[in-house]
Amino acid sequence: MGAISAADPALKQSDWPPGPSPAILRGVLRLYRAPWSTNAERVALALAHKDIEVESVVISYADRSPVEAVSGQGLVPVIDNDGEVVSDSHAILRYIEQRWPDPPLFPAPSARRAEMDLFMDWFDRVWKGPPNEIEAELACSEPDESRIARLSALMDARLDLFEQLLDGRDHLMGPELSAADCVAFPFLKYARERHRADTETFHVILDEHQSVAGRPRLAAWIECMDARPRRY
Repeated sequence: MGAISAADPALKQSDWPPGPSPAILRGVLRLYRAPWSTNAERVALALAHKDIEVESVVISYADRSPVEAVSGQGLVPVIDNDGEVVSDSHAILRYIEQRWPDPPLFPAPSARRAEMDLFMDWFDRVWKGPPNEIEAELACSEPDESRIARLSALMDARLDLFEQLLDGRDHLMGPELSAADCVAFPFLKYARERHRADTETFHVILDEHQSVAGRPRLAAWIECMDARPRRY
């Protein structure tokens, strides 16, 4: 469906189709997002996997009022399912799974579900730590280059974990696409390439401090995931 946009730059159409600006339709799931949002891409992958139609409302980081008005906070993504408003990409993935269980993104057995929950929590609380710390360090008047180098080395070492996870299987948690792939791919894809129009500082850090060199399984997974559709 089309996107309602006040400030969409010229972006790669497969990632962020600007489209026309139709009126928001009642009864249609609305996704509030911003250009190049990695967290919104998590949701877009899940929506496409489950073939869920969506109306995309694109906000500018300079004006978060549309998402603030609907959710009471300024972060994206947010979905509005005919008055049911959910924010935070993890919460949205779980909501989508509950409302549209097929095809699944979360395993049914409780032990496997716990593994998925642990992975998702680890990714956001632990894996994201070093790039966030590098971004904070670069914002200092005199960045500590030795600290940045240590954090960069940690980011690189953790890519080996994903290379190992992909040993003998096509996706991070098994043979099929899961929430783990949706959560990790929008960040790990920068190990392969970054679109030239994407100049966000955090994404430049992910690009400069990650590499698929010597990690063929990770490179193949990124290529496979990047070929998947997104639903915006």
